[in-house]
Amino acid sequence: AYGGQRASTAMHKQLAADHGYTSIANVDIMDEDGSLTLPVTNGTVLNENYVGAHLANYDFLVVLSHFKGHAMGGFGGALKNLSIGCASSEGKAWIHSGGTGGNMWGGEQNAFLEAMAEAASSVVNYFDGGEHALYINVMNRLSVDCDCDGNPAEPDMHDIGILASLDPVALDQACIDLVYAAPDSASLIQRIESRNGIHILEHSDEIDF
Repeated sequence: AYGGQRASTAMHKQLAADHGYTSIANVDIMDEDGSLTLPVTNGTVLNENYVGAHLANYDFLVVLSHFKGHAMGGFGGALKNLSIGCASSEGKAWIHSGGTGGNMWGGEQNAFLEAMAEAASSVVNYFDGGEHALYINVMNRLSVDCDCDGNPAEPDMHDIGILASLDPVALDQACIDLVYAAPDSASLIQRIESRNGIHILEHSDEIDF
């Protein structure tokens, strides 16, 4: 969806090999064969979500996230990886546009955050309402930037630890609480607040996710 070295399946597989992932695990490019459409219940900006078609090959989900800041979402954790992370190429564009199908980068910020929450909820519901899913957030190297950034800012706060939950909303909220309680988190808090990042948690509550 974003161009670059993951713009095609062949390039994506080569990049995975270059980074050493294929030497330790099987790598599945989830949307290699297109999209699977999931319904969104209680959505206000989405009524459906598009994930990689290969999601149908799995009956349990483990979401391992590096919790950190993010240039668009304010922060990234379990909810971001459930939504953008599981989305197919078309699904990423759909979420970024806030469900309008318009410009990926020109959508309204709160609609983008709400679309992420709603897309995440559709994946959780697909896995039996979360009965077949586990979420782990690693709170180390807490930069204001995402790992997807080619030149991310260096972390300027201490590592916090590893958190796990069966509830992705509670997990991300716990990480946010720990960031706000940390004595050296001013830059990360500024990034989160400048993007209204907390709204993804607020909207998750609003849609009873």
